[in-house]
Amino acid sequence: MNALATSIAYALSAALTWGSGDFISGLGARRIGAFHTLLISLPIGFLAALVGALAIGEPVSSLADLGWGILGGLVGTVGFMSMLHGFAVGRMGVVSPVAAAIGAMVPVLVTALRAGMPPAQQLWGFALALASIWLVSPRGGESRKSGLGLGIIAGLGFGLFFTTLDQISEGATFWPLAASRLASSLMLAGIALATRRLSLPSKLPVAILVASGVLDMLGNFLFLRAVQTGRLDIAAVLVSLYPGITVLMARLIEEEHLSRLQVVGVGLALLAIALITA
Repeated sequence: MNALATSIAYALSAALTWGSGDFISGLGARRIGAFHTLLISLPIGFLAALVGALAIGEPVSSLADLGWGILGGLVGTVGFMSMLHGFAVGRMGVVSPVAAAIGAMVPVLVTALRAGMPPAQQLWGFALALASIWLVSPRGGESRKSGLGLGIIAGLGFGLFFTTLDQISEGATFWPLAASRLASSLMLAGIALATRRLSLPSKLPVAILVASGVLDMLGNFLFLRAVQTGRLDIAAVLVSLYPGITVLMARLIEEEHLSRLQVVGVGLALLAIALITA
């Protein structure tokens, strides 16, 4: 298998993992809130990365790689927290594809600045992604229930997260990811301390929180390997297919309803991803 095919396989596996993990995280956010879901699941992800590094005997990464991991963790956590809050107060089927479309566009634009403008087909993908954001936004008085704005913020956070991970050298994997999750955990703990939100709910969905933390870390690992073996823009766009998994699980398990225009918007978001990838 050549490098491009390997990168694509990693990216699609990350999409499947993140899509499942985001749905599970959304369930946790609805039970105990987005903040407490992240406050607990992020340290679990840190432990998962630490175990991975020790299990394979990976050498401790350079300060530069650890620094990129920390920066990625901070911007990614802002995006993830925005997405989970959107799941809790809005609709998974709206927040997820919007976050994915914008999260895909940021790395593609960064790559364009480095290597020149993308071809016309990718520009059409950008246009469709923007159209999908308009279509999935509900009309009239439902705007506060959609989580659209939170999806946009989440997408920007994800796009910057993808871009920072691309800076990590090829030989480093679990240690930068562990640094990423440690920084994120400390940031949220500081916020919890400052806002007096350290007290946890009496009934914690332990299985959901563990699954959320582990799946998120696994998705991070798979995406990091994707950008280390291939192009940032291709990996970022392919991994952004994860809303298809999230929306499918939301429809099958939670029986969420989407209007016809929103269904078209979700379809356009996925079509935009396909156009940008090709």
